[in-house]
Amino acid sequence: MQHRIFIKALALSASVISLGLAFSAHAVDTIKVGIMHSLSGTMAISETPLKDVALMTIDEINAKGGVLGKKLEPVVVDPASNWPLFAEKARQLLAQDKVAVVFGAWTSVSRKSVLPVFEELNGLLFYPVQYEGEEMSPNVFYTGAAPNQQAIPGVEYMMSEDGGAAKRFFLLGTDYVYPRTTNKILRAFLHAKGVQDKDIAEVYTPFGYSDYQTIVSDIKKFSAGGKTAVISTINGDSNVPFYKELANQGLKATEVPVVAFSVGEEELRGIDTRPLVGNLAVWNYFESVDNPINKAFVSQWKAYAKARKLPNASTAVTNDPMEATYVGIHMWAQAVDKAGSTDVDKVRAAMAGQTFKAPSGFTLTMDAGNHHLHKPVMIGEIESNGQFNVVWQTDKPVRAQPWSPFIPGNDKKPDTPVKTRAH
Repeated sequence: MQHRIFIKALALSASVISLGLAFSAHAVDTIKVGIMHSLSGTMAISETPLKDVALMTIDEINAKGGVLGKKLEPVVVDPASNWPLFAEKARQLLAQDKVAVVFGAWTSVSRKSVLPVFEELNGLLFYPVQYEGEEMSPNVFYTGAAPNQQAIPGVEYMMSEDGGAAKRFFLLGTDYVYPRTTNKILRAFLHAKGVQDKDIAEVYTPFGYSDYQTIVSDIKKFSAGGKTAVISTINGDSNVPFYKELANQGLKATEVPVVAFSVGEEELRGIDTRPLVGNLAVWNYFESVDNPINKAFVSQWKAYAKARKLPNASTAVTNDPMEATYVGIHMWAQAVDKAGSTDVDKVRAAMAGQTFKAPSGFTLTMDAGNHHLHKPVMIGEIESNGQFNVVWQTDKPVRAQPWSPFIPGNDKKPDTPVKTRAH
């Protein structure tokens, strides 16, 4: 009897060792990458597609052999539109899951929440969304637009004859750091152009806000004082009731155009966009841009959405932050191959000057100094099918200005990220 028990114990021990070796080999043979996006709460409408396009991009890279001969292994977390929870999830990814890099966040308040964690633990974050600038971190690569790559040219266009020659500006945003800082920059820019405070209104609503009846009525009253443009920095699912209320009150783009910085194809999906035709958005990419690389990207995404049976796969669309996610992951993979390592310091150095032929049709470059992409600027009009017709664009990528020249003292800020903590 004891002999049989001894034999079984040996067999069990061998199995445990075998499993341990298999797990160890699995850990060695993969590179973990974090994906940190809100899959629930008010920002899920915007962030869920970024999680999905990140998984698609990882599959694409793995199908071509992975990175350094290893497959990428995604680790997905859901901070649930809860800003303090972003910091907890970031620490989990870096300290427990030991990911080599994190792709994620949308709102600036979520980025601000995780930034101290990435700097403390020397992690690497690729942030894929347009933002207010006024920040440079050695631990972040910003693949979305800075204000001079979106907000400033958008308002300049609205002031031009082509944009309707607006004289008054209704700044409407969600109440957090990105809209408030962007509007601080825009107010200073408008002052520099001779626009007085009496011709600028500034209104903020909470995340998840849905009752825009009074605000749209106030926009109509404000517009009675002269040619008006609405500059929208509304984020997340609040965009749906806002645009529906514009339609309900019959406020047309020919009367008071809205130019948005956080509304793309995904936010318009499921809305009857016919009453909104002519309203504008400013981005660095639209699904409708016509070039072979974008056609392949859009086809790949639609096929992926269908194969994975994603919600509303039949109406799957691409948008700017999705393209920025796709570009960022590919650039990181290129930098890892160049560095021959996933070591953060080595990858950071290898990211300088990385280029990628993007679906926008432009070759994007990661600035060797400021960790921001050189990006084209595009202004698109909403069409009845929920797509955008590009009515204006730059002829080449624009170098980002993280420190806005319209904020006093920014001319003395460094043009390269400064390490603020010892690692």
